[in-house]
Amino acid sequence: MKRRTLAAPIAVAYLGSVVLANWLTTHYGFIDVGFGEMATAGTFAAGGALVVRDFLQDAVGRLGVAALIIIGAGLSYLVADPFIAKASGCAFLVSEALDMVVYTPLRKRAKRFGDVRWALAVTVAMVFGAVADTVVFLWVAFGRAAVMPALPGQLIGKAEVAAALIALGMVSGRAVLRQPVNTEGA
Repeated sequence: MKRRTLAAPIAVAYLGSVVLANWLTTHYGFIDVGFGEMATAGTFAAGGALVVRDFLQDAVGRLGVAALIIIGAGLSYLVADPFIAKASGCAFLVSEALDMVVYTPLRKRAKRFGDVRWALAVTVAMVFGAVADTVVFLWVAFGRAAVMPALPGQLIGKAEVAAALIALGMVSGRAVLRQPVNTEGA
């Protein structure tokens, strides 16, 4: 299965994650994420977007991802408070730039989607991206004073979702995407 054939569903999942994160944060504010920590209600969806963004980069390239970040920020203005949408757009652009610096060269070392090197590339990029995304989002949305108190909870929530999605990527890479593509006939 070619990565390009997955571009549309991955793009929809990415945009849905971004918009959902902003809608949840607007409507529910901060929530308990366990371990005595609080995070914005959209943290789990944002964590998903950070990992899906790497899948998306594989499918549509870096410029395609940048365009989708802008589209996601625009859609977020329709369903979220403007200060949340603005903070989200800024955070995703900064974390995507950092993600490209980290993920792209590491991804080139992976032989295929879902292998151990791919998982390492996504994990390392997600860690850097999650920290940058969290700091920028909290700073722009709520001010500098909100960053340190909310940072641990935000990172816990994003890590939980990222671990699940990376595991799913490894399983699907083994079960589905290694199947040979039938190039005869069509």
